[in-house]
Amino acid sequence: MITDWLAQAGSYFLFIIGCLRFIPRLAHRHNELLRQMHRIGYESIVLITITAAFTGLVTAVQAVYQTSGYIPVNLIGVMVGKSTMIELAPVLTALVLTGKVGASLAAEIGTMQVSEQIDALKTLAIEPSDFLYLPRILAGVIMLPLLTIYADLIGIITSWGFSYLKYGISAHTFFGGMKNYFGPSDLWGGLVKAFFFGLIITSIGCFAGSRAEGGAEGVGKATTQTVVYSAILILVMDFSVAWMLFGAN
Repeated sequence: MITDWLAQAGSYFLFIIGCLRFIPRLAHRHNELLRQMHRIGYESIVLITITAAFTGLVTAVQAVYQTSGYIPVNLIGVMVGKSTMIELAPVLTALVLTGKVGASLAAEIGTMQVSEQIDALKTLAIEPSDFLYLPRILAGVIMLPLLTIYADLIGIITSWGFSYLKYGISAHTFFGGMKNYFGPSDLWGGLVKAFFFGLIITSIGCFAGSRAEGGAEGVGKATTQTVVYSAILILVMDFSVAWMLFGAN
């Protein structure tokens, strides 16, 4: 089992390297890149809005409940801001898009694989890594940080709105404390995570789909593997990046 796992990991890294070597040809695929950015980014706005909004609401409730009587109310915004930007927005955005984007890519590429469409591209001297995989991978790398910034804004605003309506915390108190204790690493740490999350989701979706076999059953298996492996690697990468950025502090 360990040997099979190492073989899969090696094949995955070789797959990524094989895709990235076509970056100099990306100018020829800019239309496909924009289409995939629209698919991953714009078409996920509603889903990310709902996820971020309720994350902000829950964060506000938990922050007030867990700190009541222990810290000043002006530090509620600090807790919400830091936890949202560093952890909640990038991780929850990535996990949600794993089910939407990752599964979709695996099903799409997997269907092309089992129906021999990818083999047809190769017979026409069209490299799938250049034509299919690279635009999707780069679209994820670009759009995940942008969606994370959007999730940050929605989560923090809804958190303040709930805090104001429920607990009477004014905007000056909420955002004033957040401003006083804000550090650039709070934002950049979350964006670095989102960068790697975007790479993980799209690359695993394309990789699993390209190795699908056995008809519809194989496509379903590739889709399941994409969601499971992506979620695990997102959590592992979350810890790894957090340790590199904040572990020494």
